[in-house]
Amino acid sequence: MKFAVKAWSNGSARAGVLHLSCCPTPIETPSLLLSTRKGLPLFISPDLLPSLPSPDSRLLYVSPLHFLEGLSIKTISKIGGLHQLLGLHEYGFVAVPRDSIQCLPEANGTNKLGASFETPCGRLLIKPVEYMEMISSMKPELWATLADEVPAWVSDKRNKTSVDRTIKWLDECIVSSPVGGAVFGAIVGGSSLEERQRCAQEVARRNVSGYWVGGFGLGESMNERPALLNAVIETLPEEKPRFICGLGLPEEILQGVAAGVDLFESTYIYHLTLGGFALTFPLDSMEINASNLASSDVGSDLRKINLRATVFRKDTTPIIEGCTCYTCQNHTRAYINHLLNVHEMLAQILLEIHNTHHFLGFFRSIREAIKAGRFEEFRKKFVQSRCDHLAVASLDVGFSQTRLV
Repeated sequence: MKFAVKAWSNGSARAGVLHLSCCPTPIETPSLLLSTRKGLPLFISPDLLPSLPSPDSRLLYVSPLHFLEGLSIKTISKIGGLHQLLGLHEYGFVAVPRDSIQCLPEANGTNKLGASFETPCGRLLIKPVEYMEMISSMKPELWATLADEVPAWVSDKRNKTSVDRTIKWLDECIVSSPVGGAVFGAIVGGSSLEERQRCAQEVARRNVSGYWVGGFGLGESMNERPALLNAVIETLPEEKPRFICGLGLPEEILQGVAAGVDLFESTYIYHLTLGGFALTFPLDSMEINASNLASSDVGSDLRKINLRATVFRKDTTPIIEGCTCYTCQNHTRAYINHLLNVHEMLAQILLEIHNTHHFLGFFRSIREAIKAGRFEEFRKKFVQSRCDHLAVASLDVGFSQTRLV
């Protein structure tokens, strides 16, 4: 793995390039990792993966915990790792010991031997040596060390314990690290600025290729998150990539980019797709006229539309006019509405293709804004347009209620 920062904007926001041996084309950052279950996106089959923008879609997030049932570690190793198992030879796998689909519970407070995880096989205790056997068999390009992640509401004592354990596991993982694959040191600390700084300082002293900023998306508020992120990022060297899980909403992604995060993993697309929502927010320009927001699609919050709504039953337009994704080029809102209402899985397939394509476009717009030196302007316009829309929507509701009275 090779990483280089190419541009900065407004202090910490940065655009870089990540080189992986498996990917023929460099991957630009900030970048989105596609969430997977056992190596494949939830609804997109391997033959449809090439329809997504490349190389933006070449990084796949995988949790080793998902392989604790089914194929054994030895079987995966004999096959030749995840690339051979899945037949995805030009995709990069990033292994992180976290099930981001489910809410991560607090680890067992009495556990000192290994990390406690909720898995498909129930709650299991995974020791560093066992975890490294899993990494060795899967052969991912990037992998993160074990972390004792805790939610935002735990005590200071528990935060300190989580940092101590994570550093201990980091050292054990590095000692038994397999040949190949870049290791990302885990950084935790909950809602404690001091513990997060201490953990970041300790991890920065180790021989790691990058940093996984863990413990976010577990109860902290949008307002307290920037200080926690900055406490970590300011401690880390600039020449190594930073990766984070748990930030999904576009506004949260922008928070992470503003702090200097390079790689993101999120189940935002997955949950939107399950709910029948399609992303529709503008990508090319954040100049949105608030006076026109009231006439937007029914069920829209300026980020997405609910394609289950009856208003789309006879809508013969694509999800977004001009969108180049497979779904918008070939199907209409009415067809997807029909598929959702008759419970056909094709609805989720088409929605995930569009939502993934659109969210990758959002990251592309972020990179362009950073390169142009206007990231903060881009972020403020995006957030403000959302606030303006909510304000107009609330006025419309109030007006409608007045007329009813």
